Amino acid sequence: MKMLKKIAVIGPVYPYKGGISHYTGLLVKALSKKYEVETISYSLQYPKFLFKKEQKDYGNRTFEIEDAGFAINTADPFNWLFMNKGLKKLDADLCIVQWWHPYFAPCYQFMLNGLKKKMPVIFVCHNVLPHERFFADTLLTKGTLKKGNFCILHSKEDEADLKRILPGMEYKRTLLPTYNAFKLTGMDRTEGRRRLNIPEDEEMILFFGLVRKYKGLKYLILAADRIFKDLPEAKIYIVGDFGNSKEEYMALIEKSAAPERFVIRDGYVPDAEVEPYFASADVNVCPYISATQSAIVQIAFGFEVPVIATDVGGLPEAVEDNKTGLIVPPENEKALAEAVTRFFKEDMAEGFKENIKKEAERFSWDRTVEIIEDYYGAHAK
Repeated sequence: MKMLKKIAVIGPVYPYKGGISHYTGLLVKALSKKYEVETISYSLQYPKFLFKKEQKDYGNRTFEIEDAGFAINTADPFNWLFMNKGLKKLDADLCIVQWWHPYFAPCYQFMLNGLKKKMPVIFVCHNVLPHERFFADTLLTKGTLKKGNFCILHSKEDEADLKRILPGMEYKRTLLPTYNAFKLTGMDRTEGRRRLNIPEDEEMILFFGLVRKYKGLKYLILAADRIFKDLPEAKIYIVGDFGNSKEEYMALIEKSAAPERFVIRDGYVPDAEVEPYFASADVNVCPYISATQSAIVQIAFGFEVPVIATDVGGLPEAVEDNKTGLIVPPENEKALAEAVTRFFKEDMAEGFKENIKKEAERFSWDRTVEIIEDYYGAHAK
């Protein structure tokens, strides 16, 4: 049987921002412990007219892949053809491609055309279909994933979507691994709170990440009056980029009984500035309306911070109810408020933290590597 020696990995890596870039970098580092890895990233990820904000963050070199190549221009068809020829000539045993949005469909379809005849192609599907659906997204996704042999999924929702659009595709579902690379200094709770000027006795409730409708921030804001009534020392920290929707959320906050107990940190949070927020937080809240999985949960677990999440997508697979956090129904501010209050009133933090430590193996990157190895071992010629 042919031995796996060299792997090509396609996707964003440092200095590109965001969870997919972090995932790709950590995956490459995990694979590199055992194999030669050729990392192929983008010279242009998104054209500026589609993504007007800064796409790169040079602040955290923890995710850097020193020998990564930045060769893919997602908006240049001539580049796609050039990359296709290069991939076919590449002396690799396996190709792993990050997939999360149909924008990449034309580029990937040209790049990967005919490649699976030379080597197995594995898609890591962060979202089989996008959170914000649009015309032809299923068609574009199906046409792209057909260029591969196998998919790695991280949620039951993605599993259902894949079975519906490509019922014959082989796949394996596994938990999203822990994003523990944000622990840059190892600061503890006391140091984190000193950095952010947060009193030791304050009950800090954290919502972190890009603010999008499907993430359900509205319901955490609506739950605030109940939370603040029962927890006089509590504050809610909303840390992330509101995009164009800040006014509607601020209006909800102003209507609440205690708008002064919200702390807003609007804008993209550079990787180097993530640590103090999670080091300081008592609990992270993910009140999502819909989800496949969430890197925010895994960042929180990397800091041993319990999570209160909704019963959607892959969240209840990652957060074990009454063990590493609490699970509540989506779009239900009363249930959310009761869960937050219960977390503090019943002093659940320490017990949950211990369970998160014990559960670390469930979220090991080694499990993802094993899935890749098992697939290759079963199909290598």
